[in-house]
Amino acid sequence: MSRATYGVMADFASEQSYLAALKSVSQEGYRRIDTFTPYGVVGEDGLVPRPRSPVAAIMLVAGLTGGSGAFFMQWYATRVYWINVGGRPVFSWPAFIPITFELTVLTAALAGVAGMLWLAGLPRLEHPVFSDPRFRRATQDRFFICIRADEPGYSRDAARAALLRSHPESVEEVFT
Repeated sequence: MSRATYGVMADFASEQSYLAALKSVSQEGYRRIDTFTPYGVVGEDGLVPRPRSPVAAIMLVAGLTGGSGAFFMQWYATRVYWINVGGRPVFSWPAFIPITFELTVLTAALAGVAGMLWLAGLPRLEHPVFSDPRFRRATQDRFFICIRADEPGYSRDAARAALLRSHPESVEEVFT
């Protein structure tokens, strides 16, 4: 039974060699790159293309929906259950602002957290790179670059050669 390939992964012992390899791989045109480092590396932001996250749009839509819903509930309640208290007008919209604001913030925050978890595929208890025994050091002292197999025009040998040109500690194929 053959296993599907996730990509080719290389590990580097230093931050400088990692950044040089990342720059080299990016210049060769690879865009589907996963990087794993023990801490944030200064200078990698411009080298690894990251798609724009839709979480802000999700939060905007949810906030507008929550705020509109809160305002509508209060308006509906004053129309259906009208009580004249102290000669105040039936539709006193300034009194609706605190609840409208609170529900706007609440729905936007809940949708933002749920959207972030869903888009990140969390909780992810298993990932293909976890099967590589070298990967345990990703949180300690190693820097990893993985060129994924879903790269357009992916060739295992070309990806391996691109990583080997940067002189990594090792290069291995990762399977799903």
